[in-house]
Amino acid sequence: MTSIERTAYPRFKRLITAHELHLFFAPTRDEVEWASGATIGIERRPAPPDRTKALAENQIAALWRLDVALREKMLYESAARADEVLCLNVEDLYPQDKHGRITAKGGATEWIHWQSGTAQLLPRLIARRTRVPLFLIDRKAPAGTPTLDVCPETSRARLSYRRAEEIFEENTRLLANLASPDDIEELNGWTLHRLRHSALTHDAEDGTSTPMLLAHSRHPSVRSLERYARPGVDAVARHVAERDPAARRRT
Repeated sequence: MTSIERTAYPRFKRLITAHELHLFFAPTRDEVEWASGATIGIERRPAPPDRTKALAENQIAALWRLDVALREKMLYESAARADEVLCLNVEDLYPQDKHGRITAKGGATEWIHWQSGTAQLLPRLIARRTRVPLFLIDRKAPAGTPTLDVCPETSRARLSYRRAEEIFEENTRLLANLASPDDIEELNGWTLHRLRHSALTHDAEDGTSTPMLLAHSRHPSVRSLERYARPGVDAVARHVAERDPAARRRT
């Protein structure tokens, strides 16, 4: 049997960061276009439907009453993907302008924007740091962690997607299920993706234009926005109430 050293798998002289993997190994737009042209005529399997449900606005309000972290507010306000936000470095932020620079799919540089809720919490998180990871774990970095993923001032490592998801899921179990604390171990909380999905769905419910939804979501096509065209129960109730003839006469 061929040894692993003699296979075609890439070998790295040092550990590389998730940001570097995303930047150098994600396909470029030219590569995506070439692959699309090379597969013309090949039948495409239908994509499984996205069954993610948006959180209701009262659920979002209840979430903010918890001791949630800045990253959850930033995810909702910016409607950014969780992996993009977790890869942010302090030097990527422009707090006074309420926006930050991210590396998107394919290595493209794009921008996310946030609101006052995030802006008020950022200074406390950044403190005196001027570079390296924005979101950190609560302990020292394990041995072998890439230098770019370690804060030199605190020796703490970048927070991973898996750990951020675990924290959010655990903290939202009671909200997601309206259960007693005694049953919390058997419940499932919300996922980080639901924050992005909820933000864009709420934008659509409020009448945000298609071009603005495309810009905010940074999706490549209008078809991708179909998943957000599902108003929630509260939005439907508000729509029906606003068109109630009796209510119109009273006003």
